[in-house]
Amino acid sequence: MSKTVKYVGLDVHKNTIAVAVAEDGKRGEVREHGEIANTPTALTKLLGKLGGPGIELHICYEAGPCGYGIQRQVAAAHHSCVVVAPSLIPSRPGDRIKTDRRDAVKLARLHRAGELTPVWVPDSAHEAMRDLVRARLAAVRSLRHARQQLSGFLLRHGHHYHRPAWTQMHRRWLSGLRFAEDAHHIVLEDCIATVDAAKERRDRLTVQIEKRLVDWTLAPVVEALQALRGMAMVAAATIVAELGDISRFSKAEQLMSYLGLVPSENSSGKRRRQGGITKAGNGAARRMLVEAAWSYRFPARISREQLLRQEQLAAPIRAIAWKAQERLCLQYRKLSRAGKPITTVTTAIARQLAGFVWAIAHEVGMPKA
Repeated sequence: MSKTVKYVGLDVHKNTIAVAVAEDGKRGEVREHGEIANTPTALTKLLGKLGGPGIELHICYEAGPCGYGIQRQVAAAHHSCVVVAPSLIPSRPGDRIKTDRRDAVKLARLHRAGELTPVWVPDSAHEAMRDLVRARLAAVRSLRHARQQLSGFLLRHGHHYHRPAWTQMHRRWLSGLRFAEDAHHIVLEDCIATVDAAKERRDRLTVQIEKRLVDWTLAPVVEALQALRGMAMVAAATIVAELGDISRFSKAEQLMSYLGLVPSENSSGKRRRQGGITKAGNGAARRMLVEAAWSYRFPARISREQLLRQEQLAAPIRAIAWKAQERLCLQYRKLSRAGKPITTVTTAIARQLAGFVWAIAHEVGMPKA
């Protein structure tokens, strides 16, 4: 018995969902279905109305702040549902009218044509780990902002600390500062308290990430990535939490492109022009790789900390990590001697480091659920 296929586009917002349906076939009708409340009950009612015996639903909606709850509910009802990348949705240059219903119709039509790019949907446990990692990244940003505020306040009043800051000696130096106005002492203490609170929050979240790694299905990948230089627990956990199943990339070049570490290009005819990196994809994972790439400016060697992280790892993983050191340290010096800007050199090393991350992830493999 043949099934009737319907392609459903959902334009999802906090309180409402605009719905459009495209019938199967190249010239099938595409119609607005209306608007429903963004609640599980309303969505269940919609699935019952559109579906039924002999009807197959293919649903799509854009990735956004509403998360993956709709996808999980639709999948639990045994319908196909994909979450698509908003930045990769084709658009017509002359189309200047944008409404929720028109967006839903556009999604349904493009989904039927196969023109949409789905994103990887994490399970609830993986999403929880990613939220924890992102909370730590937010804490790091808050700490940096608090320190900048304190440094700016001191600079305005002519106080300079000519040694490495944010150490115990620096803290003692802060306590010995004197100002002409009493209000300035209040501001100083408030800034110090803000820095201390942000630091405690960052450290507290770091401990929680380490505790929850034990029960995480991707913990073996996190442990294996720590064999790489510049890739301690936080960096490895952030990369894996943001990227998810790295084995879904069939080639290392796909991962590099997904991270936005490949050069942009504007070529036509015989003219070929390349620019800066595309910066597409996941920015948090890209920043972690760039930070790790800085460590390859030193000669290749295995430090004591790195040796301790590698002790329980398989020989092929340790071999990949050492190969990465030999290649990337040499490449760093070679590009630096060629006169390349240091930021360009570091980005190039980060791109190649992504290839070694891919190799180690494939060596470990995706754990069975």
